[in-house]
Amino acid sequence: MSTPHIVILGGGFGGLYCAKALRNAPVDITLVDRKNHHLFQPLLYQVATAALDASDIASPLRQIFADQQNVRVILGEVVTVDMARKRVVLEDAELAYDGLVIATGVTHTYFGHPEYAKLAPGLKTLDDALEIRRRVFSAFEEAERTADPAEQARLLTFVLVGGGPTGVELAGALAEIARETLPGEFRNIDPTRARILLVEAHTSVLQSYPETLRDSAAAQLRGLGVELWLGGRVTDVTERGVTIDGTLVPSATVLWAAGVAGSPVATSLGVPLDRSGRVVVEVDLSVPGHSNVYVVGDLAAMMSDGHPVPGVAQGAIQGGQLAAENLLRVLNGERTVPFHYRDRGSLATIGRARAVADLGRIKLGGPLAWLIWAGIHVLFLIGFRNRVSVALSWSWAWLTRGRQARLITGRPPQLLGAARQILAAPELPKAS
Repeated sequence: MSTPHIVILGGGFGGLYCAKALRNAPVDITLVDRKNHHLFQPLLYQVATAALDASDIASPLRQIFADQQNVRVILGEVVTVDMARKRVVLEDAELAYDGLVIATGVTHTYFGHPEYAKLAPGLKTLDDALEIRRRVFSAFEEAERTADPAEQARLLTFVLVGGGPTGVELAGALAEIARETLPGEFRNIDPTRARILLVEAHTSVLQSYPETLRDSAAAQLRGLGVELWLGGRVTDVTERGVTIDGTLVPSATVLWAAGVAGSPVATSLGVPLDRSGRVVVEVDLSVPGHSNVYVVGDLAAMMSDGHPVPGVAQGAIQGGQLAAENLLRVLNGERTVPFHYRDRGSLATIGRARAVADLGRIKLGGPLAWLIWAGIHVLFLIGFRNRVSVALSWSWAWLTRGRQARLITGRPPQLLGAARQILAAPELPKAS
């Protein structure tokens, strides 16, 4: 009798922990991802804002599974899943499976305006983070080059669309860059005059958090100089800026952190999806009508004890582990078990010694919440080197308020919109 073949799509938290849970199982595992690395997505914004290097939060998948002999890693793009034939169709190959776990995550949604994507990048991958970093620091560089006050103001206005954890974290980090990192480095501009504007359609940021923590987060953001536009609706994004409630806000850098959509793999399954394009799974995380196919992580519209499971790392980890257990049960002819989400709390950082923590009965805001956030994130990083590197980088940044990954890579975006300019010599301090 041949060894059962388990195919796992996606090397994020769900796929990674599913494969690890099958370490000692009598199965062959093929893990497929279009990237060669596992990404610690909760710290992705720190790469986008130059606090960490890309390699600090990413680990090669082959390195992670080097000692797990029942795992084979394939770099490839999934085109479709044919559940009737038990086949995963890649761009150039097919994989037969006995059990399948889909953990391909979600992408950005622009609510019917895909043209916004080029003008307002989101943050889901390392490529996204490096592009955002390039745009942010290029904006300061271009502002240094122009003597036009209106153009300087546009270049130094940063608009974040979406007041969830990603938008809040980006807004706080950008405010710290402008107020703490860059002052004294430019001669023609004052970086502290940069405008950081966070737009949220609801009446508060961090809508999923308790009201006390939402208020605390808003106060901490305002303390950093971030402007909050609450109850605001974005109606247009152009090269000149963003229109909010009919008002044009001139800006060269618009970043998108509002809404997600399921990965395209979901549509190929031919099963019910929610309004965000996520798969509506059974209580055991299986796809309706297919006990050998499971969807976990952000792509799954999961319920636990009658409540929706949030799209966070701990939900993906627990889902991946349960999918592994249930697949073995199915292969052994046993009944599967339902998913029970264990909520270990929610954390969001806002800046240096600024954060909020919802730990059930304990709700914190400020330095202690930040210390808890930092400790947990270091603990859950994959690989000892990454844990040490991040801890040292944060310690150095704490002492110096610097950001050592401020490299502009690739071709700088043309933010000024002018082919050539005459640069005026700056007025430098005269020697005494």
